[in-house]
Amino acid sequence: MRTGFDLRGKFIASFRGIFSLRFLKFGTVGVSGIVVNQGVLYIAQEFIFHVSHVPGEVNWLDLNLSLGLAIFFATLNNFFWNRLWTWADRKQLNDRTWFLQFGQYTLSCGLSIALQVAFTNLMAPHVYYLVANFIAIVFTSVLNFVLNDIWTFGRVKLLNTSNSQTKSSGDAP
Repeated sequence: MRTGFDLRGKFIASFRGIFSLRFLKFGTVGVSGIVVNQGVLYIAQEFIFHVSHVPGEVNWLDLNLSLGLAIFFATLNNFFWNRLWTWADRKQLNDRTWFLQFGQYTLSCGLSIALQVAFTNLMAPHVYYLVANFIAIVFTSVLNFVLNDIWTFGRVKLLNTSNSQTKSSGDAP
């Protein structure tokens, strides 16, 4: 008996999707987000908080405030571009307002954001903070794609809709 919410199948389908045109679009949007993220991080660190450039010396409060600003603006940028371009074909499945969907996007990105902050903080004493942040972004992007493909932009709803259509067409004489 097949259930409507076969999570394993959804994850497998999403991982197959990593090698798709959608993932390339997601990556392109992600690159624009990296530019926003790194730019805001640099401006906040260099011009707002005036960080020290002594190797190994990190002001954790300033770094994390800067990261918060950078992540917020990059998330906002990525949400709008992914909604308008990457997952534009799923607009009919989005019965939520953009504000509610942004909340869902942010929640689904939460794990990636937490990992980005953790990885950046772990690497910042050893490498330049922008390099540490870039490496963290690269490692968390695949997880971010899978979560958004499944939840935010409707793969779950899309698969449930196609399963319903298959069952109803299979019931026809």
